[in-house]
Amino acid sequence: VLAAQAADLHTALRRAAADGWSHVILDGKLFDCDRLTETTLSVKGETIDAWYSGKHRDFGANIQAIMRPDGLPIWTSEAMPGHLHDTSCARDLGITAALNWSAAELDLPALADSGYESTGHGIKTPIKQPTDGSRLAPDNRAYNRLLRGLRWQGERGFAILIGRWKTLRHTNISPRRIGDIVTAALHLTHFEYKYLPVSR
Repeated sequence: VLAAQAADLHTALRRAAADGWSHVILDGKLFDCDRLTETTLSVKGETIDAWYSGKHRDFGANIQAIMRPDGLPIWTSEAMPGHLHDTSCARDLGITAALNWSAAELDLPALADSGYESTGHGIKTPIKQPTDGSRLAPDNRAYNRLLRGLRWQGERGFAILIGRWKTLRHTNISPRRIGDIVTAALHLTHFEYKYLPVSR
């Protein structure tokens, strides 16, 4: 019931722009769950555990979130299988399209880590080090420092949720329901922070 009351992504982005925020932060997190037997095929055609993340070496659901610059999460996604990378989840859920729209239409770009590289003009990510071993140019190093300085506060959004709602630290229910639980926790967090729904 609480999850159903949360704002959709476009509404959340419009509100962030109307509230005068200069940008939002995109981040993803694996929410821990019990081991599952569900399998899927990898890009190499191998059978793998659908909810197992090789990066984190654990089972869980991938949740994407949008945060204000001060760290308050304003939107969270449905649960995606843990084997998927953040970029795949963001694309499959229409998040990258929505963020590119908000950058163009609302003048509200998104900042993200290098895992979201090449996801569109509206999502700003760090410039990677050259593969030939040379150093980044001074202007690119300055850009990365500025981006990191703006992004770090927003990335505490998941810590706000998990620190307040201990049930998010590990769940033994179906991981497909984790998204609803996270969204319900988001809704309750908004009430605690007095980030109440805007009257229509």
